[in-house]
Amino acid sequence: MLYKDFKESIKTLGFLSIEDFMVYAGVTSNDVLSWEEKNEVPYLVSLILHLLKGEKELLPTNWALDNVIEECLPLASLLEEVSSFPHKLEEMFLLQKKLNDSTNGKNWELGVNKFGKEINWLRCIHMEVAELIESTPWKHWKNINADPDMNNIHVELVDIWHFLMSYILQETNVPKAVSLSNTHCIYEAATEIDVKLMVKEAEKLSYIALAIDTGNMPSFSGIERFIDQFFRCCKISGLSFMWLQKLYIGKNCLNQFRQDNGYKEGHYIKVWNGNEDNVVMVDLLKKMEDVGFDDLYNKLKEEYSKNR
Repeated sequence: MLYKDFKESIKTLGFLSIEDFMVYAGVTSNDVLSWEEKNEVPYLVSLILHLLKGEKELLPTNWALDNVIEECLPLASLLEEVSSFPHKLEEMFLLQKKLNDSTNGKNWELGVNKFGKEINWLRCIHMEVAELIESTPWKHWKNINADPDMNNIHVELVDIWHFLMSYILQETNVPKAVSLSNTHCIYEAATEIDVKLMVKEAEKLSYIALAIDTGNMPSFSGIERFIDQFFRCCKISGLSFMWLQKLYIGKNCLNQFRQDNGYKEGHYIKVWNGNEDNVVMVDLLKKMEDVGFDDLYNKLKEEYSKNR
């Protein structure tokens, strides 16, 4: 359908303006400008107009319609997935706040825990980046042909996310944190990993942390840089947002389990029958379709009891 025919059609259908149709169809002004520039309206939009006008003779054959549906299903699935991101972000930020309240006491946002110990989330991020890099064969003198431990790299990214969320919550509130993070979650995780690029981009998280800590970058602009760079690291490392969220629930649950079993006091057992607790947690996650905090906590409790 030509753009001029599109404009005539929306008038005959009772839309007062193109803006009214945009709201109805859920398209943006950039979409419409693109149609005008090309003087062509996408097939699916013209199909909507034909349906609204009741022009059945102009509708496609069943075979053609089946093809359209088949092509649209992946997009619909993606849109449904993306629509859940704000809720998943809110869930993670609330869980992180709850964990920090439990571990560090109320008012931890002031930078001191309930034992009077200083809290430095920026240093935490810096140290976790170092652990991520340790999971790659970065050393020129040792195991130079080794493969990166991608499972552990993903766990380290989740650890960074714990501390980054804590830093964001220290500077703002949950709704604002979700708003700042939401658009950055939409990305396609890499299937082929460039290890050198992954290390280089991870190091930038340390640079941002150091820049803020030394007063060379304002905190608020630093948060925005942090969020953008963090999800870039996830993308390059092949960690999708959905798996990040699943791993986060798992690690958050494990962190609470550690605290409940003497982690702070120093008598928690971190290696369970030859496997670190992180590894046990990930194995449990892979077997769970829907991850619930309480369900996973009980499974961890069961596995831990076998180690005592």
